[in-house]
Amino acid sequence: MKLDPFYLIVDSAEWIERLVPLGVKLVQLRKKDGNEAELREDIRRAKTICAAHGCQLIINDHWRLAIEERCDFVHLGQEDLAEADISAIRTAGIKLGLSTHDEAELETALAATPDYVALGPVWPTILKKMKWEPQGLNRLRYWKTRIGALPLVAIGGINTDRIDSVFAHGADSAAVVTDITLNADPEARTREWIKRTARFRS
Repeated sequence: MKLDPFYLIVDSAEWIERLVPLGVKLVQLRKKDGNEAELREDIRRAKTICAAHGCQLIINDHWRLAIEERCDFVHLGQEDLAEADISAIRTAGIKLGLSTHDEAELETALAATPDYVALGPVWPTILKKMKWEPQGLNRLRYWKTRIGALPLVAIGGINTDRIDSVFAHGADSAAVVTDITLNADPEARTREWIKRTARFRS
C-alpha cells in the first residue's frame, strides 16, 4: 500500500470541505469532541467531499462509527488499539493505521498487522501534551528499518522547512496539523505542501 506523502490532519468536516478541494489526497478526521450524532454527521460530510475529490479519508479513533458509516480507513492510538475490536475492523474491510512512540508500542502495533505505522513526535509539538521526548530524525530512520515495507508516517512539529528531511530519513508520508490550521493563510499553506511534496508522489 502507498500513502500520499502529504497527510493532512484536521478536527472538523469544515476544514475538510475547505482544504480537500485544493488537491489534498490524504486526510484524517481527528475529532475529539462532540456527541455521536455530531461525529456521525462530520464523518458523512467528510466522506462526501473526499469521494468527490479523490481523497483518502482516515477516521481517528471512532472505529465503531467508521464501520457503521462504511469508511475504509481508521487510525488508532495505543489506548484505542487496546480497546478496539480489530477482527471487526478487518471484517468490515477497513484499513488500519497505528500510532507508536517507543519499542513496546511498535511491537504491539506490528502484532496487529497494520497498514501503516506512525512515529511521533519527531520534533516538539504544540498539538497535545506528550510524555515522550521528540524522537528525532535518526529514530525515524531506525523505525523504517524495523517496519520494512510498511508505510511510515512521520508526525509532530513538521513544517514545510522540514519536509525534505523526514523523507530523507525514511518517512513515506508527513502528517501535518498546526502548520496549516494555525497558519494565517491555510489555503496557501496547503497548496505549498502539495507543491513541496509533489516529487515524493511519483
